[in-house]
Amino acid sequence: QMQLVESGGGLVQAGGSLRLSCLASGRTVNGYPMGWFRQAPGKEREIVATISRGGGSAIYADPVKGRFTISRDNAKSTAYLQMNSLKPEDTAVYYCAAQPLGTAWSTRISEYNYWGQGTQVTVSS
Repeated sequence: QMQLVESGGGLVQAGGSLRLSCLASGRTVNGYPMGWFRQAPGKEREIVATISRGGGSAIYADPVKGRFTISRDNAKSTAYLQMNSLKPEDTAVYYCAAQPLGTAWSTRISEYNYWGQGTQVTVSS
C-alpha cells in the first residue's frame, strides 16, 4: 500500500511562490502516474496538474498554465508542484495522488487511488 504525505503549504501574498512536495512511502512511485489536485471551500476537488510515469510529460489545468510546474524524482519517491505568481483564487487544500500501477495515464480524479492528507495553501491579496 502506498502512503503519500504532502508538505510545503502555507500562507503567501499574491504574486509569491510556494513549492509543494509529496513523499511516497510503502512502495516506490516509479511506474505510477501522479497528480496534484486542489479543493477550495464549497467547491469540488479539481485537477491542477498530472505527470507521466517517467516525468517526461505533464498536463496542466488552464488556470495554472504558465505559473505552476509539476515534476517528480522517482529515485526519491517524491513529486513536486512549483507554484509561482500565486493568486488569491489559488487558495485551497492541495492533494497529491497516484494512479494504480499499470493503468493508463489519466486526468480524471476517479482514476487516482492513492491520496495524501492534503496541505493548505492560502494566498492573501
